[in-house]
Amino acid sequence: MTALRTVTGLDEIKALAGADLGRTDWMEITQERVNAFADATGDHQWIHVDPERAAAGPFGAPIAHGYLTLSLVIPLFNDLLAIEGVSMSINYGLDRVRFPSPVKAGAKIRLHGTVDSVEEVKGNGVEMRLTFMIEVEGSEKPACVASALYRHYD
Repeated sequence: MTALRTVTGLDEIKALAGADLGRTDWMEITQERVNAFADATGDHQWIHVDPERAAAGPFGAPIAHGYLTLSLVIPLFNDLLAIEGVSMSINYGLDRVRFPSPVKAGAKIRLHGTVDSVEEVKGNGVEMRLTFMIEVEGSEKPACVASALYRHYD
């Protein structure tokens, strides 16, 4: 998917303060993706990787790791916003992350992003504070809500 919006340079980034960036297309969370994340992190808890046992468990199916869901913010964010005309962009961190609802294997998720603020920082840069919400198709509750910080430098 091509980004829904493209900005060039720090002035256009600053102009995004308060903007709703919209929503991405839906992405299916396959059991294969969950298993690959389990292999990468060493977290093989049965609620993630044992479909038979998980079907009888509290969620009725295997669920994605919370950190797998959070990690998908990065590629999905690239579908919302492309930033050009800067020398460097960095993920500066997270202020708050919550996982209100599980993502069952086979479910579809999408990202909704808003730019809460953009402030100047030392080194001729700006810091964007964004709220990201991972929505699950057919669910009223989001799977993940995160306050993220990104820095961009001229």
